[in-house]
Amino acid sequence: MTERRRLVVIGAGPAGLTAALAAAARGVRVTLVDSAPQAGGQFYRQTAPGLGARRPQALHHQWRTWERLRDGLAAHIAASRVTYLTDHHVWFVERQPGTTDRAPASFTVHALLGPEHEEPVTVHADAVLLATGGYEKVLPFPGWTLPGVVTAGGAQAMLKGGLVLPGRTAVVAGTGPLLLPVAVGLASAGAKVAALVESADPRNLARQARVLAAHPAKLAEGARYAAELARHRVRTQVRSTVVAAHGTGRLEAVTVAALDGDGRVRPGTERRIPCDTLAVGHGMLPHTDLAEALGCRLDGVAVAVDDEQRTDVPGVWAAGEATGIGGAALASAEGRIAGLSIAARLDSRTPERSSYASAAKARAGLREFFAAVDTVCAPPARWTEQVTDDTVVCRCEEVSAAAIREAVDELGAGDVRTVKLLTRAGMGWCQGRMCGPAVAGLARCPETPSRRPFARPVPLGVLAREPGEPS
Repeated sequence: MTERRRLVVIGAGPAGLTAALAAAARGVRVTLVDSAPQAGGQFYRQTAPGLGARRPQALHHQWRTWERLRDGLAAHIAASRVTYLTDHHVWFVERQPGTTDRAPASFTVHALLGPEHEEPVTVHADAVLLATGGYEKVLPFPGWTLPGVVTAGGAQAMLKGGLVLPGRTAVVAGTGPLLLPVAVGLASAGAKVAALVESADPRNLARQARVLAAHPAKLAEGARYAAELARHRVRTQVRSTVVAAHGTGRLEAVTVAALDGDGRVRPGTERRIPCDTLAVGHGMLPHTDLAEALGCRLDGVAVAVDDEQRTDVPGVWAAGEATGIGGAALASAEGRIAGLSIAARLDSRTPERSSYASAAKARAGLREFFAAVDTVCAPPARWTEQVTDDTVVCRCEEVSAAAIREAVDELGAGDVRTVKLLTRAGMGWCQGRMCGPAVAGLARCPETPSRRPFARPVPLGVLAREPGEPS
């Protein structure tokens, strides 16, 4: 018998799980690597087992889909078709070029095990699927560093993963579809949601009527959220934004103001709302660190892929939010296509188009839907005008807006990299993941990914090992 070909899937969210199950069912030996202690990713984030949640499904959407993925993974693990590595933080994927057609490229995935990230682990594979997900985009404003100000996804993660409310009285603000489940989740869990503040103009949805009408399930989901918000008496403010957070030691209130058609704050519309929590988010960005280190081409800020979810680096596929933000259903469709493609390509076959026609159709429709949503749910065009000079923009290095403006206006910086060299903005622990969009906006530069050699901090002891030394 010939040895089964090996696939490493990085990320156990909807895309990674769906791909792993599809490939394993077709004879591929799969290693699923994820940084979390439990599968599910951010969308299906599971409550810590020790908390004894009696009805975890109450915190989730598409619970039956999650049960199918969970049970399928358990079955493949029991049959030794999938090896599942939890708490493994991948920091680099090394590609060894093939010498012949019969000896194609191979990969070594380097990870750090455990919460302290100190134990090195390597996994070898014939192909890699990057299902690394996305992260939140948050733009700064005066007071955003106060305790009590969290990201919208962070508030949701606290609720799902720890059954913890971030506060008793919350304001949910920013833009994008994520705000709806966050506000409803907090209200359903017992928090008073004083306001849902959305900067987008709902009237712009009318321009996308054709695309939206093609997805009645999505419209019904939105209607259910609206009904829940009404039931919990959550006041919704559209074409509005949070201009400042206030407090001594921690958050005590926020100031909200209306926006005009150009995205500027309308003078005289400011309103102060008492609260102890602000959950804020301005959309999502793809995680592309591993893809960039491998040399994969990007399309804007996302990993570029073909119809089979293949990148331009042979042997590397990508699926889910890494290839563009679009939610769990789109990620699952892309994951299935990638899993089927990988299984066929590792067996030197051309994938049968009919085998994933339904997934390809779903992918096309959902991509069109979320492209339409993105055109409506954009941060206010003039958000930088509300960022005062003393507002901290890069929290890791404590770089203020004044320093960034000085680098551009007085020192001649014309791109984000030069601003970084002059101010240290983006040189801290997060390596610009949090402050990158804000720095680009304040510097009036395009938002461009910065290629990093490693996806996360690595102990020097790990890097000091000789090549080939066992880990």
